[in-house]
Amino acid sequence: MPNNTLLDATGVAKNYGAVSALRDASLSVLPGEVHALMGANGAGKSTLVKILTGAIPADAGRILIRGEARDVRSPAAARRAGLLPVYQEPALIPDLDVLCNLRLTGTPVEPFRAWVRELGIPNLDIRETARDIPLAVLRVLDLARALAVEPDVLLLDEMTAALPANLAEKVLEVVRRQGDSGRSVIFISHRFVEISALCDRATVLRDGATVGVVDIEPGVEEKIVEMMLGARIEKTSVAAARTASEAPVVKDSHPRLSVRNLQLGTKLHDVSFDLANGEVAGVVALEGQGQDELFAALAGSIRPAGGTIAVDGAPVKFFHPSDAIQAGLAYVPGDRTEALAMQRSVRENIALPFSAALRKWGPIKVRREHMVVSSAIARLQIDTRAQGEVQRLSGGNQQKVTIARWIAADARTILCFDPTRGIDVGTKQEIYKLLRELAGLGKSVLFYTSELEEVQRVCDRVIVIFGGRVVDTFPVELADEPALMRAAYGLPRGARADVGILADVRPTSDAETAP
Repeated sequence: MPNNTLLDATGVAKNYGAVSALRDASLSVLPGEVHALMGANGAGKSTLVKILTGAIPADAGRILIRGEARDVRSPAAARRAGLLPVYQEPALIPDLDVLCNLRLTGTPVEPFRAWVRELGIPNLDIRETARDIPLAVLRVLDLARALAVEPDVLLLDEMTAALPANLAEKVLEVVRRQGDSGRSVIFISHRFVEISALCDRATVLRDGATVGVVDIEPGVEEKIVEMMLGARIEKTSVAAARTASEAPVVKDSHPRLSVRNLQLGTKLHDVSFDLANGEVAGVVALEGQGQDELFAALAGSIRPAGGTIAVDGAPVKFFHPSDAIQAGLAYVPGDRTEALAMQRSVRENIALPFSAALRKWGPIKVRREHMVVSSAIARLQIDTRAQGEVQRLSGGNQQKVTIARWIAADARTILCFDPTRGIDVGTKQEIYKLLRELAGLGKSVLFYTSELEEVQRVCDRVIVIFGGRVVDTFPVELADEPALMRAAYGLPRGARADVGILADVRPTSDAETAP
């Protein structure tokens, strides 16, 4: 091991009762290195990051910083040691404005403002309450807050998972420059294109233990996947994702869901599309183009200012999410904490839709509930070792519980808003397969994703939104990433979009990096 190691953690272990989150994790980071931390969901990546940054105590192990043993028992101690995290979920207190959040952590305001602008948010009002700020912007603010104090080691847990392409591009540029300037970054991501473009080495975890460290070089992706999962995963193609067991779907005279001229404030101007029975329709959009509001309106969370929504040819109006659920529309958010009762059991979370309906209040039919819930758990292969509380499951298993709830409730239309955000490659493939199976059974799926490569893996057709309007729709056969990126930027087909860092993070000349 090099003598100039900046951070060296060995033999780190953490147990939660009978569940072992970490068994024997090790991580060594050099100065100026962008180091990937990889592993399937439940491998222990987030747990290791939280131990390194003092959020939770380790049960065993040793942490050296610049060769000296450190007992990092609190986030403040980690901060003093030069280790600063940006977790998967926003860390700003929702009921406080941005300025108050900065004061709580002693973050200098002007450097924070400068980083916010550099990360692609030019007009931030620091007096705005955190809960009123979109999720993607909150993630950027968390990163800017960390960068403002110039940490020696920046730990990024799925930093780009909730970001659209335009903000992800800015983040990746900044991460690369951190390494070039001599600061170190621990980078957790399930996107191999980011790992190969940004990182120097990768440490791979499996089942709570480090199973290897590899240099990032061409063709290393397959080796990493084998290390992560212990077995080779065959690449999923569009044809492979659509299994032979799926029966052809006969389109009805009326689409399952029909949206016409939907309007909402300055966000939605004129959104119209149909969703057929047995169809998985993808939605592609950059940050702030109206996709959040579209899904909220369809889920009954907000009321549109104009336009119509029809289900099976009949006009509907949703005044509450329960109205949408009653019409057969179920919402699966990317933020699992938004959908789940985190301190309740797996069984209670899955059974909630059909046991909590007001008109059905009374004694719970325990035998039926057990049968339906057990079937959903088996179908999605949910790891229930910690089923006493959903919060103890990995992120991938939490998302499976969210989807299983609506399978158990037999919802006919699933509204999936970035459902694979922060989920490992194996679990992603399981969700792709499940959505295709649901389509084969005649269910309808509206699928927004911030990862463009997912479109060809799961969708039949693509709806592109730009500036609050549907600007293009095309079949999945034409929906390669360049075409989707051009459409997402509002450019006509055949035009060239300058996608910058997403095409090649490492610039080839100084001219390319000039403003």
